[in-house]
Formats: sequence, C-alpha cells, structure tokens
Amino acid sequence: MTVRVVGLSGSPHRHGNTETLLDAFLDGTRNAGASVEKVILKDLDYSACRGCNACHKDGQCIVKDEAIPLFDTIMGVDCLAVASPIYSMGITAELKGLIDRAQYIWARKFILKTLYFSNEHIRLHKGIFISTAGQDWDNVFDAAFPAITAFFNTIGFEYYDNIIANQMDRWKGVKNHPTAMTEAREKGEKAVRAIERIRQEAEVKGN
Repeated sequence: MTVRVVGLSGSPHRHGNTETLLDAFLDGTRNAGASVEKVILKDLDYSACRGCNACHKDGQCIVKDEAIPLFDTIMGVDCLAVASPIYSMGITAELKGLIDRAQYIWARKFILKTLYFSNEHIRLHKGIFISTAGQDWDNVFDAAFPAITAFFNTIGFEYYDNIIANQMDRWKGVKNHPTAMTEAREKGEKAVRAIERIRQEAEVKGN
C-alpha cells in the first residue's frame, strides 16, 4: 500500500522560504514512492474556533466550512508535514486557526472518549514540522513547538521530526542555505521508509 503524504503550507506568502522547504520535503517523499498532496491554507475558506464547546456534547464541529473536509483528509494519511514560518516568535495565524479547529477531534479523544489511537497507530503516522525564520537566534522556534506537539497528539500522529532553518536574512533565502534543502529531501525519504519498515514489521508479527 502506497504511503500517503499531505503537506500543509501555513504561510500567507506563496512560494516563500517555508513553502520551498516544504516542497523539498515532499520531493523526498515522492522519491521514496509516496502519494503526495500539498494544501495551501490561505486558499481555503475556514474560520477560527468559536470556543463554543458544542463539540464536547457530540464530537461534531458546528462550523461547516473547508476545515472539516481537510481534517477528514488529514486523518486518512500516513505522514503529515506541517509548515509555517515564524511570525512574531510563533506559527502563522492560518496554521494556528486550523489547529484550534481540531478541538472537535480533541473532544472525541479526551471528553467523550470515543476516539482512541493505539501505540501502533501512532508509530505508523508520522508528523513533521517545517519552519524557517529570518533571525539567527537559537530559540526562535521554541514558541512554535508546543502548538505543533499538541496538534500531532490530538490527531494521533507521532511527532517524528523537525526541519527548521533560521538565518534566512543572512542566507538571502532557503535555497542559499548550505544544508536545509538537502536535509528536507533526505528527511522526506526517511519518513516514508520508516512507515514502510513499521508496516513490514507489523506484517511479520501478524503472520
């Protein structure tokens, strides 16, 4: 079975540093034989979470927009790459708004307890965070990690890896960075191979 990969581009700026790094990662997954789709969040019509907690009653989001079918897609893939540049020391509004909309999935898991992810399921679903930043500060990505961690935990994905590159101002763009593009392609291939290996191990145990 072909490994399915989705990349979410959370940048409002098309074809910038972060989307370019995401593209390199997706190229790596294609090279490994994966089926790949890229979603541009700024092109979708969805709103932020209302905080109404209606989903705590039945596990359904009352806001019917393009976030819901996107989550249906996300929950059906094997590898999810979430990409956002660092804006004001955090992820973009586009990505944060989508993460907040996963509240109905969180409610199914933690409030209603109708959704459960086994350890095997989590190992088979890899989440990757991709980001770039202009500054050279070592801690420039730190504020982004908790939201990404919470998101992957909610949807049943292992937080498998980061592909991050700062000093974009120095390098004048990610394509000039000495290692980032190559690292992204290599990690794309690695993620697909890891999923395939775990599948094979599960098949051997099943036999």
